[in-house]
Amino acid sequence: MIKLKTRDEIHRIRESGKLLANTLAEVKKLVSEGITTKELDRFAYHNIVSQGGQPAFLGYFDYPASLCISINNEVIHGIPGKRKLREGDIVGIDLGVILKGYYSDACFTKGVGKISEKRERLLKVTEECLYKAIEQSLPGNRLQDISKVIYTHARKNGYDVVRKFCGHGVGFELHEDPQVFNYINSGPNPRLKPGMVLAIEPMVNEGTYDVKILDDGWTVVTADGKDSAHFEHTIAILEQGIEILTDGF
Repeated sequence: MIKLKTRDEIHRIRESGKLLANTLAEVKKLVSEGITTKELDRFAYHNIVSQGGQPAFLGYFDYPASLCISINNEVIHGIPGKRKLREGDIVGIDLGVILKGYYSDACFTKGVGKISEKRERLLKVTEECLYKAIEQSLPGNRLQDISKVIYTHARKNGYDVVRKFCGHGVGFELHEDPQVFNYINSGPNPRLKPGMVLAIEPMVNEGTYDVKILDDGWTVVTADGKDSAHFEHTIAILEQGIEILTDGF
């Protein structure tokens, strides 16, 4: 069941989103050659907690960190640890925040130092997929208008989109209905209504859409070892249009 939010509830999710965006903006500044993924995770944790929030991922189904940090061929859910970022890597950093009981969720993928033109292009197209999807999130449109524009733009540029994971409703919980797929499918296709809050998150692969999960039980990688990129915002659908609740990173 899709849970519509009131104006006051959206304001509370907006406040959660501000804390999230502030944290990701600061984490983005720290992304550089030689830093460990665990150092980025520690910074995010302390930044959130010091401002009265909680990391939404930490302890979620026993996930052991505040950030998901996924590098190169890792799609999502990479666990922070001793690994150091290297010049030329692309790193996806995904964060969820709880503030006063309200959830937000967002992600960016960034190059470490100078990256190849091939990787620059993957990041550019994936971010374009996100913003094209947000433009389609108007009241009266349908859920699969979001899915279609992500899929079409990725495929037009020679990429494919992950099928096994998708975006979702968010706000009262980390994952709510509806599922927001990044490809055209035969599932439910409700009209978008004011009060919906969605986490839209294209996951775009350089090669095959197929993925596998590593032995740690969390890290999702591309099945062919090629690169993947991931961008995400939490948005609210309002009477007058769309608001990005995690803008600013």
